[in-house]
Amino acid sequence: MGRLDGKVALITGAARGQGRSHALAMAREGAEIVALDICEQIDSVQYGLATEDDLKETVSQVEALDRRVLARKVDARDQAGLDAAVAEALSEFGHIDVVAINHGIWTRGPLWDLPEQSWQDTIDMNLTAVWKTLKAVAPHLRERRGGSVIITSSVNGVEGQAGSAHYTAAKHGALGLMKAAAMEFAPYRVRVNAIMPGFVDTSMTNWQGAWDMTSGHEGGTREEHEVAARHWHVFGGLMQPSDISGAVVFLASDESSRITGIEMPVDSGHLVLSTFNPAPPPD
Repeated sequence: MGRLDGKVALITGAARGQGRSHALAMAREGAEIVALDICEQIDSVQYGLATEDDLKETVSQVEALDRRVLARKVDARDQAGLDAAVAEALSEFGHIDVVAINHGIWTRGPLWDLPEQSWQDTIDMNLTAVWKTLKAVAPHLRERRGGSVIITSSVNGVEGQAGSAHYTAAKHGALGLMKAAAMEFAPYRVRVNAIMPGFVDTSMTNWQGAWDMTSGHEGGTREEHEVAARHWHVFGGLMQPSDISGAVVFLASDESSRITGIEMPVDSGHLVLSTFNPAPPPD
């Protein structure tokens, strides 16, 4: 018996990284999967986003667990696309019980140098598209009078990140949205919670800008990145997507039936660490 037997889980950003990990973890626990991802590049993003081949690989891995999966290329900023995907999922499976809103982007730059498009893309994807996903699933969850929504925020939802003000603002906003949604969904017995991952080793954090940030200088290397990352967590080292998925499965399961409106750090103890000043002195 799996902890999610009989449930259907919809995951955004499911083509790779944390999203794929969450899809596989919930499939192992018996859930059928609805996997959504943008599968195309956003011009302002400084690393490669997921592809349709990545989404196909998620499908292959879920099917290898003998679970059904519906995968669609959907931009979470597109309300009509989300609504259509939800309608198709309901036609295929009959119900949705779990919604893991996991999509997101992360770019770097001093706030005074950020292009307006970089700011807007990050706010649109990391905050507005969370609201749009909630809107897409709300009619069904309210009618069903039950379910669990898990929003991926970040430790940067409660602390600042120099060089990524737009990301920090969006992740703070996602927590505020979660709290309001938890109250509004409560009469319908729908739980809404957020997880706050630490520094997870995915394509989002494995590029030159991330290496420069963790190494403290331009031209940082992957090797320096790995060494520096031990200072970000009490347990040391970069986290893996699977380190986050256990918390997602718990919040998706009936074991969390009386938990709503919480910010759950899954951060290897990052938030208990004293910090350091990441800002270089002015020229």
